[in-house]
Amino acid sequence: MSPSLQSTQELIYGCMGLGGSWSAEPYSSAQVDEAAAAVGAALEAGITLFDHADIYRNGKAEAVFGEVLAQTPGLRATIRLQTKCGIRLNEQGLGTYYDLSRDAILERVNESLARLRTDYVDVLMLHRPDPLMDPAEVASAVGQLMAEGKVRAVGVSNMSGPQIEVLQDRLEAPVVANQLEMSLLTRAWLESTVLVNHADGTDYSFPHGTVEHCVRKGITVQAYGALARGLYTGAPAATPTAADSATTALVAALAAEQGTTGESILLGWLMKHPAGIAPAIGTANPGRIRACAGAAAAAAAMTRAQWYRLWITARGSDIP
Repeated sequence: MSPSLQSTQELIYGCMGLGGSWSAEPYSSAQVDEAAAAVGAALEAGITLFDHADIYRNGKAEAVFGEVLAQTPGLRATIRLQTKCGIRLNEQGLGTYYDLSRDAILERVNESLARLRTDYVDVLMLHRPDPLMDPAEVASAVGQLMAEGKVRAVGVSNMSGPQIEVLQDRLEAPVVANQLEMSLLTRAWLESTVLVNHADGTDYSFPHGTVEHCVRKGITVQAYGALARGLYTGAPAATPTAADSATTALVAALAAEQGTTGESILLGWLMKHPAGIAPAIGTANPGRIRACAGAAAAAAAMTRAQWYRLWITARGSDIP
């Protein structure tokens, strides 16, 4: 039996970058090797939770990961897997639509298990809120999958506190995680907390109270896009702002001061938050993955003033 989803802070490896292109073109042996190198680097960094979705690279992210599992006896027992369902791409003449119907959940989970070459996933994440979702149908599908041993826990992604509550009213199992886009660049989740009753609050659509709901209910907050797509650690920006440049310099200075990496500073900034945020790393570059290993230590060493300085520098203006 694999370890259960942990409620303590940890890093997650996001597998969206594995498997080659988003086209229907089959993956190659080189892309399997790339996935194996990324998984190995993640394990070296102390990561044991791997995040998937049925749509990532048109299913190829799961498929190459399944190849890695098949080639590495004993690996499955030492890691945890989560995958998502609920988004359909390029079907019925539509680029994107959502489908959390009972039949769709059952179908897509079984397809994911086949690609991943595993009998179960530790967590099934419902990928996006579906306006046509019937919570009773979702509960029926999740209940069946859990009874069959194919799913061990359920989570959500991109959902607000009230949306989670509506689901939880029907689900027998507790929602264990909510995955949201959160970083020093994507700060709506944070800005909404200090811009209550402030004119600038209308600039941010993040539903205030969602993080607080997760904290109250013991739901792990997972952050995707946590490295800000490399903006502050060397990735070229088309039109960097003065705030971007200043933040890049500050991240580098703090990394030098702590004797760590810029990646660890960025992730540590998220992990310093008392919500117990678990950042997901999306890069397939083994060097960048290893550079994230010091995130927990960076969070512990970061002072309150340094945490606020990063935030204020990134936003380009003082807080109210």
